[in-house]
Amino acid sequence: MAASESSLRPIVVVTEGGPHIWAIVNAIADRVGPVNVILETPESKKRLLLGRARRQGWISAIGQLGTMVLTRLGKRLFAGHAARLIAEEKLETEPRQGQTIVHVSSADGPECLQAIDEIRPGVVLLAGCRLLSKGTLARMPCPVLNYHAGIAPKYRGMNGGYWALASGDPQNFGTTVHLVDAGVDTGGVLKQARGKPRQGDTISSYALRQAAFSRDICVEAVENALAGKLETIDPALPSKQWFHPTIWLYLWTGVTSGVW
Repeated sequence: MAASESSLRPIVVVTEGGPHIWAIVNAIADRVGPVNVILETPESKKRLLLGRARRQGWISAIGQLGTMVLTRLGKRLFAGHAARLIAEEKLETEPRQGQTIVHVSSADGPECLQAIDEIRPGVVLLAGCRLLSKGTLARMPCPVLNYHAGIAPKYRGMNGGYWALASGDPQNFGTTVHLVDAGVDTGGVLKQARGKPRQGDTISSYALRQAAFSRDICVEAVENALAGKLETIDPALPSKQWFHPTIWLYLWTGVTSGVW
């Protein structure tokens, strides 16, 4: 398909949602064109816990669950900080009136593929959703990109911004847009952005902070995909997958290094 034809095709974002994701969706809509959002149902906490216990053991899984609960409480306790961040960065963190949203049970399921077949997009951007299987990826009719809240491949997986700070590597507090393959954030890197957390930022607000300085790379990657001009870069970094910190590691790191 010629670039001129591709550029007329719709944009799809597949996500579980969240304020930081809507900030990116709205930025793309403003600067590129209307976005069709496929909104998947989040996995249940029970299913997440069982899956992590199988992969990492029950001690780690329970510890990670503790941090997830604490993070949720932090969002409530520090809602004022998040509101100031949103205002200062001029983030639009809610769906707009008239936003096209298709609800599906899973990004890696037949409902999602059916919706994409009907929309016939020129690009699909994944942003905070389940991993796609090889079978699902093989049926995608266009480039599939992923917005990852970390600098890949050094901080693949979960909480990339937090782990950069907790590892004493603040220069890699950033985000990545990359091509999607069957691995965890292992596809070819297209764009990266780096920024700095500000006073009062914690694991509860890092995603918003990262979204604020990552709108440009998401817009540029989507534009390039529609124009058929996707070029990867080599970050020249080691590769490691990270998971949610356990509650005891999170508290220890916060007390000893001030990274919360």
